[in-house]
Amino acid sequence: MRELLDQLDSYLASLYAPEDNHILGIEALLAPDIVFLGAWQGESLLGCGALRAMPGEADTSGRPYAEIKRMMVQPAARGQRIGARLLAALEDAAGERDLPLALLETGRDQLEAVRLYERAGYTLRGTFGGYPDNGLSLFYEKRLA
Repeated sequence: MRELLDQLDSYLASLYAPEDNHILGIEALLAPDIVFLGAWQGESLLGCGALRAMPGEADTSGRPYAEIKRMMVQPAARGQRIGARLLAALEDAAGERDLPLALLETGRDQLEAVRLYERAGYTLRGTFGGYPDNGLSLFYEKRLA
């Protein structure tokens, strides 16, 4: 798991300055409000994604939500719908936790991620969760219920 997350961190660092990367570290991924999923083929971790249960806030009209974080698929494994299946599983986990809304922040330069989210029915929205509107981030939402 650490190797895949390190690859993701390196990729993001190649695109954005440290202050523009909004990464959950390993310790944060172990918190009880986090669902962390992996896509495995035998002993190889091909992809991962996380969901963080968040309380309502002004930007969500007081509704609690699931924040999608740490989505990554190994470059060699892309094109097999692993990301789409991980995202669907995270959405299912949100539903099991009575979280009717999924939100995420991604970088405008992460074209594969943008395509994944838009194909999955996510639509652009304004900022949330205290993220800055820095011109580098795109904010998406999907109503799950």
